[in-house]
Amino acid sequence: MKQIPTKMNAILMTANGDYDKLKYVSDYNTPIPKENEVLIEVKAAGVNNTDINTRIVWYSKNDNSSDDASWSGNSLEFPRIQGADVCGYIVAVGKNIDEKRIGQRVLIEPSLQKVNGDQLENPWYFGSECDGGFAQYTVVSNEHAHEIQSEYSDTELASFPCSYSTAENLLTRANVNKNDIVLISGASGGVGSAAIQLARARGAKVIAITSASKFETIKALGASTVVSREDNLPDVLGKNSVTVVIDLVAGEKWNEFLEVLKPKGRYAVSGAIGGAIVELDIRTLYLKDLSFFGCTILEDEVFPNLIKRIERKEIKPLLAKIYKLKDIVKAQKEFLTKKHIGKIVLEVV
Repeated sequence: MKQIPTKMNAILMTANGDYDKLKYVSDYNTPIPKENEVLIEVKAAGVNNTDINTRIVWYSKNDNSSDDASWSGNSLEFPRIQGADVCGYIVAVGKNIDEKRIGQRVLIEPSLQKVNGDQLENPWYFGSECDGGFAQYTVVSNEHAHEIQSEYSDTELASFPCSYSTAENLLTRANVNKNDIVLISGASGGVGSAAIQLARARGAKVIAITSASKFETIKALGASTVVSREDNLPDVLGKNSVTVVIDLVAGEKWNEFLEVLKPKGRYAVSGAIGGAIVELDIRTLYLKDLSFFGCTILEDEVFPNLIKRIERKEIKPLLAKIYKLKDIVKAQKEFLTKKHIGKIVLEVV
């Protein structure tokens, strides 16, 4: 068995606030797996909106209070190690876990239904309600560490868990199939670019919304039509022209999404980077028989299905840039420029 150090490198979020609340340390205690947990040596971890939103209390609905600033709407415990996107190797297991798992390459399912084998009443998010992957080692309940057999590199695999599982969950909840015309907002981001590939893998036709400078790249991912963020969607696409909207933006264009949905259309959302507060004419909802899906907690089949799609190479990783763990502030600042396509990943080793 590999010798596991008692101290490790990690990024600690010491409090809610600005970048100065992120501290790189080299002497943090290495976690010890409990009886139903596995210890994972982290090789790479992706950067996500969730990391930043949690730090700056974006999730708070109570005047930007730290009291409800976590993913679950509760306060965080500090210091907290963030990082939901993890690729690594199991190096130790709890006493109830088969030692044959040691050595397996795994991706961590970021939406946690269990902690140390115990069912949670309200699911946690990896790196929010518990420590995550911005460190050399991390622990997770055994069932949330999914073995993967793949030729992709560790950094490539770390681009998948959060964005692609979120996208797959959106498509699963909205029951996207080969007969659908799917409109995807925020198409150049991690979730949006994943949703394009995953919708195409289901045989659906994809219309993507992005900036004009990214049209050709987004088309290469599988979008049959690309429209600009500045376009008026009903004018460009026509009213009642799509069957599903996968929305990661919300904001001012929200009512346009409902206008282009066909009767009995489905709207699925897991982000609001364009603005969280929208106005709904309730008549549009019931007169068009629309179905709305808020998508955060992963359906049980989502992550196992994602692993299979990766192994079959039905989807591909999109790496925008790789940073070292200690350069997390540089990585997050570049992430927030939104000029990249795909994922920014931290190399932990």
